[in-house]
Amino acid sequence: MNSIRLRTLPHLLLALFLAFAGSQQAAAQQTGAADVKKEGVVPGATDGATAASATAPAAAGSGGNGGGGADAAAIAAGDALFKNNCAQCHAVNEVVVGPALAGITKRRPVSWLIPWIKNSSKVVASGDEYAVAIYNKYNKQQMPSFALSDQEVNSILAWVNAEEGKASTIGGSDGGPTVGNVAGTDGQADAGGAGGAGKYVDILLIVLVVVLIVLVVTLVIIGNLMKDVLRGRKDLDGRDVEILEQRFDWGKMYRSPMLRGIVGAVFAIVLVYAGVQSVMAVGLTQGYQPTQPIAFSHKLHAGEHQINCAYCHTSVYKSKSANIPSANICMNCHSQIKTESPEIKKIYRAIERKQPIQWVRVHNLPDLAYFNHSQHTQVAGLQCQTCHGPIQNMEVVYQYSALTMGWCINCHREMPVNAKDNKYYDNLVKLHDTKNAGAPFTVSSNGGTECSKCHY
Repeated sequence: MNSIRLRTLPHLLLALFLAFAGSQQAAAQQTGAADVKKEGVVPGATDGATAASATAPAAAGSGGNGGGGADAAAIAAGDALFKNNCAQCHAVNEVVVGPALAGITKRRPVSWLIPWIKNSSKVVASGDEYAVAIYNKYNKQQMPSFALSDQEVNSILAWVNAEEGKASTIGGSDGGPTVGNVAGTDGQADAGGAGGAGKYVDILLIVLVVVLIVLVVTLVIIGNLMKDVLRGRKDLDGRDVEILEQRFDWGKMYRSPMLRGIVGAVFAIVLVYAGVQSVMAVGLTQGYQPTQPIAFSHKLHAGEHQINCAYCHTSVYKSKSANIPSANICMNCHSQIKTESPEIKKIYRAIERKQPIQWVRVHNLPDLAYFNHSQHTQVAGLQCQTCHGPIQNMEVVYQYSALTMGWCINCHREMPVNAKDNKYYDNLVKLHDTKNAGAPFTVSSNGGTECSKCHY
């Protein structure tokens, strides 16, 4: 029957398209696998360490059996210690909760690893850059402290090195190629090859989309042509004529109770979501960027000329408020520089009239909240950009951060206090460590989330 051929043609074309797409995907996978087999996987490097060669032996100084030259008894002890203390969060060649441990003794010296394993929170609280970076990278999951001796830590590291050598050598014993460790720096594989492969995958997807569009258009054209041909035939029975003349009933779909219910539910959900978002945004001024009476550019002054913020905002390190600079501070420079500028002449007129410049305030906390600039800039040592964003790049200043209570509390919960060489914190840190072993000493540990700190 002609109608049967008409119905089966789209299925045949679709099968051809799927076969073509599958063959392209398989070819891409085979190409990627061939590249990995030929070049190997190169682990990353940290703190300037040189990445290991893809064809180099897996573990530096490894013995004939991948033992790293370590004593077999130490490796056996390390195996037991690792399973009892570390296996819940770590593996040698893959990320579990914490980073993969392959190559750890190449990334950090043993003298750093021993105190890190014993009490990582203390290393983070000390402000060590690498420790803080790892802490932030793995979602601020604090590693618990371990009452291990230096010898036990060395046994664990020896076992890791031995396992790394076993896992990363493929065919090495019989002269086959040796493939580098797949773990990379802290569980991150070298992304160079992946980035290149991703580009080709994107191109392939674009080509497949174009092919799909062409096939759909072709199917529509062929279908219309075959309908025109079949309409001229006289030997079609009633069933064929019914299929040929059938039309999609849009009115029936519109009258469908199910469709109306789905559309109504989606509309109601969108309406409720928009209403909740509007209510939650009441009082928030993030992104507020008013037009100032004088076109002052922070990008020019703080960015290009690198004028320190405290030169204009003179009280930012010693007062509750960061004052708005007075006109005489501007005149320290502009009595000699760009004196003919129309914007500078506005400053002259304000001085002549003995009137302050009516700057529009951008950052403004409610009166019910107490905030002290000097506590954050002088004591905590925070940079202006922590709260105000990239102020040195702003032509017109705008409110960068939300400045909500939740935003402040989250910062207090996550910001570690640098208690190093500060005797004021000695007893507080000791008390904190006895009650919260393994947790960093943050602002909240010092009472930074108590209501009375900001509301009094």
